[in-house]
Amino acid sequence: MTTHPQPVTISVAAAEFGRDMEQGYATIAALLEESRNRGSQLLVLPEACLGGYLPSLGGGDETEESRQRRLKALPPALELDGPEIRRVIDMAGDTVITFGFCEKDGDTRYNAAVTVDGSGILGSYRKVHQPLGENLCYDAGDSYSAFDTPIGRMGMQICYDKGFPEAARELALDGAEIVASISAWPTARTATVENMEEDRWKQRFDIYDRARALENQIIWVAANQAGTFGSLRFVCSAKIVGPGGEILAGTGVEPGLATATVDVAALIGAARGGGMYNLRDRRPSVYRTITKEPIHA
Repeated sequence: MTTHPQPVTISVAAAEFGRDMEQGYATIAALLEESRNRGSQLLVLPEACLGGYLPSLGGGDETEESRQRRLKALPPALELDGPEIRRVIDMAGDTVITFGFCEKDGDTRYNAAVTVDGSGILGSYRKVHQPLGENLCYDAGDSYSAFDTPIGRMGMQICYDKGFPEAARELALDGAEIVASISAWPTARTATVENMEEDRWKQRFDIYDRARALENQIIWVAANQAGTFGSLRFVCSAKIVGPGGEILAGTGVEPGLATATVDVAALIGAARGGGMYNLRDRRPSVYRTITKEPIHA
């Protein structure tokens, strides 16, 4: 585990990104400037920053017409080593930035995340868990791995991944101290409410963030899209969660930037030395069905 010896200032965004790439770069630049003004060394941006997300999510109730409309309205596919990613690298300087995009690899598309600074790409990730017909638009990734950065060892997840405890545990066991969980997480599609604070999908989003941080005793940084795109209305709710499950900073249901200065080593050390040793006290030999195909799902 590579621990940054000094406190780290982290900013995380709830911000709106659509198909207009130039507007996306302008939004990134504005958030980067604000994060620098706050002294941040890490800026975490939402899923699908470059080119936006899908205009809708399907499911068993989706009509063929809406499915075809969604498949014709995909975001631009960008190569990991292409000029679009390089443009963010050139903006980054000494700041570590995590952001999402649609990755092109040959004829295949992935919902992807990348962490960069001015030196280049520090880590990349392809979304593993796909909700509500997202598999019709993207192929799935097949691995989780942590990576070293100037501000400590990090891992990445995208949106629906946070609903799977095994995914965050994989990163924690690989030494991740900070996990950037980037999302385009919308409100519920049914039983909708006017007050977003009462939305059940918003509440799930918050529960997952706090649970993943607490059970792995890590710093959890959750970015999300804001505003609306297509039929989706996003819950904002960007936050930084400490290893005890406490929210250190958050945007609530409004767009904006949340910032906290975190002594990563001290907080994680206190959490893991305070009577609950969630990683040390695991008993893998007992968890016999974790990696098997589901029987009762």
